[in-house]
Amino acid sequence: MNHLLAVFALEPQLRLVGLALTAMGAFHIVLPRLVDWPADLAATSLLTRQVSYAHLFFIGLTCVLLGLLPLCYAPELLAGTSLGTALLAGQTLFWGARWAFQFVYFSPALWRGDRFRTAGHLALALLWTWVTAVFACALLAGPA
Repeated sequence: MNHLLAVFALEPQLRLVGLALTAMGAFHIVLPRLVDWPADLAATSLLTRQVSYAHLFFIGLTCVLLGLLPLCYAPELLAGTSLGTALLAGQTLFWGARWAFQFVYFSPALWRGDRFRTAGHLALALLWTWVTAVFACALLAGPA
């Protein structure tokens, strides 16, 4: 039972979140082909295509970098320093906004009736809920 409780402690949860975010960032390498963006973007201007792929790259890089913080520095984030607290607050705000976008911005018409996209929507809803909750709990918990 102690092993189970240790898994749910904040430090291992932060490390798991970091691993998940790093993997999400790397996933952006295959994402365009998976959702057929090349075909969708083919009819757009060169500027639109290049901006879309540049944004995709930087979103993936941001996920990796934001994931490396808790993956590599979980104890430091939990130490209660002003920098650690600021980073946890920023992560909570950032991923909380991403969680809200999952429900407020993206139209259900994008995933309803499509099993693959519905599964993606549900998986991302769970992911962003977990990520935001872990950062918020770490922020509210105070020094370890």
